[in-house]
Amino acid sequence: MTTFSFDYLHYNSLKELNAEELSLIENARQACGNAYAPYSDFKVGAAVLLDNGEIITAANQESEVLAEGMCAERSLLYYVQANYHNTKIKAMAITSVSSEHECYPCGACRQIIYDTEKRQGTPIKIIMASCNTVTIIESSKYLLPFTFEF
Repeated sequence: MTTFSFDYLHYNSLKELNAEELSLIENARQACGNAYAPYSDFKVGAAVLLDNGEIITAANQESEVLAEGMCAERSLLYYVQANYHNTKIKAMAITSVSSEHECYPCGACRQIIYDTEKRQGTPIKIIMASCNTVTIIESSKYLLPFTFEF
């Protein structure tokens, strides 16, 4: 039998975070205001910190054909790849509007975050926040231990 385990950080207060992490969460929260979620009313924002110091944000977008919506994380990663393809992502924060629960990426987003890490050759710190608590992992490989690979 093989065991999969990993270390992660969990904070019960946002006050425990450093300024860079707090800024990224705040940018993700502001991005929630750009969400289009009339069907689920689940507004998610994501923000990435690029290695050039720039922060880019995106929000989820729903469609009347519910399966055709797009999560904030994938919207953001596809935009960054199309427009900043020579820039690496250092960290990503994910949150939702006034949620008491930390916002974790769906399976499809986990795969795309992993694909982005693999393409850029460096890990992406993932910061998953609620309105009070935060969990941080140092790489998306811990979110999806069995990834699709060719």
